Formats: sequence, structure tokens, C-alpha cells
Amino acid sequence: MLRLVNGQYYVGETSKLEDRIRQHFQSNTKTTTRIRPKELVFYAAFKTKKKALSFEKYLKSSSGFAFRNKHLI
Repeated sequence: MLRLVNGQYYVGETSKLEDRIRQHFQSNTKTTTRIRPKELVFYAAFKTKKKALSFEKYLKSSSGFAFRNKHLI
């Protein structure tokens, strides 16, 4: 989870965290080109891609927003 310079959050999934973070901070991604990231605020590792995608989907839901604000940031 990245905090963007405008205060919003970006949530995504990757199997290569360091490479993906570098891409975001160098504006080499479609998703964070217009609004640059400010900092990495949270990451989690999962045993399967399916579980990672499920958690990503949850974090993008209204319940996930509440969870993020109460427990992650």
C-alpha cells in the first residue's frame, strides 16, 4: 500500500515488491504516473496469489478502508 502525494492510497499486488516499488517511484507505471507515491505504508506476504488478490480486493472495499484506517496507518 502506497500513500500518494495527494493523501490517497494505492493498493496493488505483485510477486516482486522491490521492483514494483521502484517502478512506482520512477513513474514507470500507468497507475501512479499522474499522482506520484510519497511512501510505502504497508505490505503483506501471502502463500498464494489467490489469497493476495482476495486481500487486495478487500482493502479496496469500504470495510477494507475502515480496516486500513484503524489498523494499518
